[in-house]
Amino acid sequence: MADYYQILGVNKQSSQDDIKRAYRKLASQHHPDKGGDKARFQEIQEAYNTLGDPDKKAAYDNPRPQGFQQFGGMPPGFEDIFAGMMGRGNPFDSFFNRRSQANRNRNLNVNTSISLEEAFHGKDIIANIGLPNGRDQVIEIRIPAGITDGTTLRLAGIGDDTFADVPKGDIYLSVSVQDHPRFRRQEDDLLMDLEISAIDAMLGKTLNIDTIDGKTLEVKINPGTQPNQILAAQGYGMPNMRDGRFKGRLLLNVIVKIPTNLSDEQKDILKKTFQ
Repeated sequence: MADYYQILGVNKQSSQDDIKRAYRKLASQHHPDKGGDKARFQEIQEAYNTLGDPDKKAAYDNPRPQGFQQFGGMPPGFEDIFAGMMGRGNPFDSFFNRRSQANRNRNLNVNTSISLEEAFHGKDIIANIGLPNGRDQVIEIRIPAGITDGTTLRLAGIGDDTFADVPKGDIYLSVSVQDHPRFRRQEDDLLMDLEISAIDAMLGKTLNIDTIDGKTLEVKINPGTQPNQILAAQGYGMPNMRDGRFKGRLLLNVIVKIPTNLSDEQKDILKKTFQ
């Protein structure tokens, strides 16, 4: 069995505050997000999960068998009484059922905010969550690619563990996706404004567009393109959260920039050309 005291650099006489301080210092030093070793980080977390809980620490410090055998077995005749109870339906069942219902570990609600680029690629998060019993719980979360703003992810069985004899609570993670300066999301499609000159709208032009994933898309503006016309590029939008093989469209809303400071000579040329 690993020596949890040695891992955290504390001793049996250390207080819970001392243990927590030692854990936080080591967790900060070895956190994978800061370049630390993941196995070492998990070892530190395992040690703290035991020593940071007074009941688990007591069991770790005194690994003696618990139960009737510790006191020399059941008292004479107790076996017959217990067997009779079992034959009529164990009265302890209702007691423990009532206790389990009363002692229920809580579900925890937490929030995180990510960029649209992180929503496109997905994101791995390692975070410290403060539990109701005062301990810190390190959770590892995979936010799926294509997640939409306001989605809540259920992380089962890694939440509150105040009561050891009932299932752990869940963690509900609400994900907020930040607004983007260029792209607006419409389900799995991305919409962006594409500003072109009036001359380019009339004559046509080929432009290079930077996509959400850092690629370059070549877009052909056909002659006679109209203001607010939508150009669509399939497969350059957001991945579908349920099946990342499918991506939405990149929709380009054409904004035609009309000059407002033409000279008289330029106006005369346009009149001769179009009138």
